[in-house]
Amino acid sequence: MGRKPEVNVPFDKRLSEHNVGIRLGRKLLKATEPFAVESVARSWWHVGSTFSLMLAALVGAGLAPWWPVQLVLSILAALLMVRAFITYHDYMHRAILSHSRLAWWLFHIYAAFALTPPRSWGKSHNYHHGHVGTISAASVGAFPVITTQMWQAASPWQRFVYRFQRHPLVVLFGYITIFAYSICLESLVRDPIRHWDSGLALLGHAALIAVLWVFGGFETVLFVVFLPMLIASALGSYLFFAQHSFESMHLIAPKDWTFTRAALESSSYMRLNRPMRWFTGNIGYHHIHHLNVRIPFYRLPEAMAAIPELQSPSITTLRLRDIISCFKSSLWDTDKQRMVSYREAAALA
Repeated sequence: MGRKPEVNVPFDKRLSEHNVGIRLGRKLLKATEPFAVESVARSWWHVGSTFSLMLAALVGAGLAPWWPVQLVLSILAALLMVRAFITYHDYMHRAILSHSRLAWWLFHIYAAFALTPPRSWGKSHNYHHGHVGTISAASVGAFPVITTQMWQAASPWQRFVYRFQRHPLVVLFGYITIFAYSICLESLVRDPIRHWDSGLALLGHAALIAVLWVFGGFETVLFVVFLPMLIASALGSYLFFAQHSFESMHLIAPKDWTFTRAALESSSYMRLNRPMRWFTGNIGYHHIHHLNVRIPFYRLPEAMAAIPELQSPSITTLRLRDIISCFKSSLWDTDKQRMVSYREAAALA
């Protein structure tokens, strides 16, 4: 895991250069199955401690008498909100607490206030898992990725829409652009009967803001809702973006697509320090999550440490140069078999 792989070398070929008898496909998936077993007590410990700390930080951000303390607690709450979302994410994948009625109520109440309605988010996220690593001009559960040929044939308006959907500002303001609009409002307008819970999430979120504003004023809303949601949504949106839009990513032809290849060639491993791994619920081990969604988030590092085939992933970080690199990786060049920038695509035209 020491250095980034060459951008034009697929994952299986990188492995085969250094290993004999590596497991791929069903054999590799089989190797992950022992880790796709949760400890209910451990799951509840992670969920209970995360939600308790998050609520305590939010209450403190609202009641603290000095704004610098409110600011610190608001930022802490934002990081805890990212971790809380990962527990919800794992619950929706049936990786943790899938048989618990208490967990059902907890996560559905959470979804009603956090702009993550189960029907809309679950449907789009499952679509993402079934189509990651493929060419797509549509933004369904993921950021769109098209080829340089498609880009060159696109109209000015189509180019504008594509660039807008992948723009850093869309990620930065994911609170509005992704969670409030794309996940909630868009799904509600498109199919209000099926996605009634999107309306409930918007109403619940708005009601929370209204109540806090009436009893605490704008400052309370700022530190309890607006700021933590803005930070958490931006970080969560970027993590998702970088996990499937990075320099060494490979897109796979439909005839060659498999869950294993999509996980290993089109999903990154984000190298983070220990505190950030905790706050992000190990979602940086994204190539393993895509390989087997039933592995609880707290067992992902264990799986990576035990399975050699998972130890040579494409690596991203939160360093500025890697963030810039991810945003520059905008189009798939079928001839070069790698991601290229808009400038590189223009030079090819």
